[in-house]
Amino acid sequence: VVMGRRKASWQDRKYVLGWFGRREGEARKAYGQFVREGITLGRRPELVGGGLVRSVGGWSEVVSLRRQGVRETTDERILGSGDFVKRVLKEADKKTKRAYSARERKKRVKKLIVGMCKKGKISVSELKGGSRRGTIPQVRVEIASGLVDKFELPLAEIARQVGVSISAISKALRRTEK
Repeated sequence: VVMGRRKASWQDRKYVLGWFGRREGEARKAYGQFVREGITLGRRPELVGGGLVRSVGGWSEVVSLRRQGVRETTDERILGSGDFVKRVLKEADKKTKRAYSARERKKRVKKLIVGMCKKGKISVSELKGGSRRGTIPQVRVEIASGLVDKFELPLAEIARQVGVSISAISKALRRTEK
């Protein structure tokens, strides 16, 4: 799937390839090399099993710890010590608590857009009109960044809110990362 020979809706190949290069061809080549090098390493016991099993070094270690009365906080999705797992879960819980209802999020998104338009001395209709004149593009990028940071909105929704294409938002946000 990652190499583009098959399709699977659950596999985010662009995300995976993004770790290996900017252009698809370059990334696929680097990923292929990574896999080939991994194969030469053979079977690795430390990479077998779920989070706890892998973190402590195998099932025998888990059994040994339990016999000693040691209990670790675990989550099969997270590889790491009990303390690390607790920190990750605590951070995820904080994020969940910050989540808003759809109505509340819509209200807050609108407030952010109106406020940033006012600050940038443009109207919301100018923003949504798709113009690239004056300060409008800069205000649009600032709003898009705010919507990603504060609300984690998908690019498609951000594009609808600011009146440009998904591609334009993606490119603008990529430029701000550099």
